[in-house]
Amino acid sequence: MRAMRIRGSSAAEEEYHPYLALRSIGDRRRGCVADRASQQPDEAAVRAAALGDASLWSEIEGQAVEMAAREPMLRQTIDETGFDAAPARIVSAVLSCRLASGHRSAIPLLQTLVLDALGEDPTVLEFLETDLRAVVAHDPACRSGLHALLHLKGFHALQTHRVAHSLWKRGREDIAHWLASQASATLGVDIHPAVPIGAGVMLDHGTGIVIGETAVVEEGVTILQGVTLGATGKHGGDRHPKVRQGALLGAGAKVLGNIEIGRMSRVGAGSVVLRSVPAYCTVAGVAARVVRRRDAGGVEITIGGTAE
Repeated sequence: MRAMRIRGSSAAEEEYHPYLALRSIGDRRRGCVADRASQQPDEAAVRAAALGDASLWSEIEGQAVEMAAREPMLRQTIDETGFDAAPARIVSAVLSCRLASGHRSAIPLLQTLVLDALGEDPTVLEFLETDLRAVVAHDPACRSGLHALLHLKGFHALQTHRVAHSLWKRGREDIAHWLASQASATLGVDIHPAVPIGAGVMLDHGTGIVIGETAVVEEGVTILQGVTLGATGKHGGDRHPKVRQGALLGAGAKVLGNIEIGRMSRVGAGSVVLRSVPAYCTVAGVAARVVRRRDAGGVEITIGGTAE
């Protein structure tokens, strides 16, 4: 690959070669390790720094170098994110900048919260990596892991929730609520920090998603924009839906009450679901009715009927 001459904001030009940049990143990483050895970071940050799938993050690092070569206007963003750092620090940089929404004074607090969660709860980063792979695999608009990490609001909202949920589980309910509120205000996604969400979940677009306190979302679920997992207002206690493995909730669907959306089921866009949906079914309408049934292999077995 030939070197590229990239014009910056000043009159001066600099030569930028992706492979030389990769080597430079490696040199900087070794320098950072030496510098950090003389510092006294908190224990959570130390634990978090050791986490992550090396192959995934190496791939993302290479994608960042290539992006900087293609688009010089994004080089500052890539440099500030620090894709040569440990995965936990990359994640903390991305989420804190997104949630701060231009208020740079909030970035240190947000970075500290993310690093703390990653250090104290290793499953946060493990689930994030699985989510990242799920988005790349299932979202046709997602170009790469780097694209999801930098640009996809639904992914940012889900990872912010994972941090808030980790804080909630460890008894830090006030700061968990604060973080969830930040995500709601800046990203337009409102998820109660008590909600457990499995790995490999995709919030597509994200805007307008609302998930109530006692809801459960299992692994491999896809939720599109405008979905509500809410209560009917008639009951207290355990009052929100349970969405089982691999289910898909179409745009604008409203699922209300302590009901179950069965494994691998699908809810059509704009549907209002008031009764539990069996596994391997598709429901649609207001109120939603079963319009298709499948077996575990995906073969259609009936059409029509009412969700029981």
